[in-house]
Amino acid sequence: MIVVLAGVSGSGKTTVGALLAERLGWPCTDGDLLHPEVNIEKMERGVPLTDEDRLPWLRAICGWMDDRLASGEPGLVACSALKRSYRDLLLTPRPAARMAFLDIGQDIAAGRLAARHGHFFRPSLLGSQFADLELPGPDEAAVTLIPVADGPDQTAAEVIRRLGLPVRNSPA
Repeated sequence: MIVVLAGVSGSGKTTVGALLAERLGWPCTDGDLLHPEVNIEKMERGVPLTDEDRLPWLRAICGWMDDRLASGEPGLVACSALKRSYRDLLLTPRPAARMAFLDIGQDIAAGRLAARHGHFFRPSLLGSQFADLELPGPDEAAVTLIPVADGPDQTAAEVIRRLGLPVRNSPA
């Protein structure tokens, strides 16, 4: 199984992904590492990405997922997947993939981004992510909407519970 942790920047994808990787014993990658350099440069300049900009990145994430699936290994990947078309690209041809979409309010995400340093995503871009955001609907069977809890431990526990994931390591 592949689990895609999705949501806007600041929703906790990377942090929750690391916790899940530890608890499940699964490899995890941050989809940000798969962005083409041109995308990173745009975001560093505070320029929002377009659908065309995101397509090579989404294809790279699909490649990562396909490699895991082909080897029969589980995995976790963090990816914003803001639009239904992006989620369809990631999930439709991969029946062994599920998505936990982390739902967070813009004010909370903005506060988290203001406290984050050293990342290429500029907090000024958050508004463009919320403008592009298409929350998953009930007809997206492979997508589970997870409200972001008070802390990453609770959010990770909710992802495990809702997706029925096989925990190997309990939280300390």
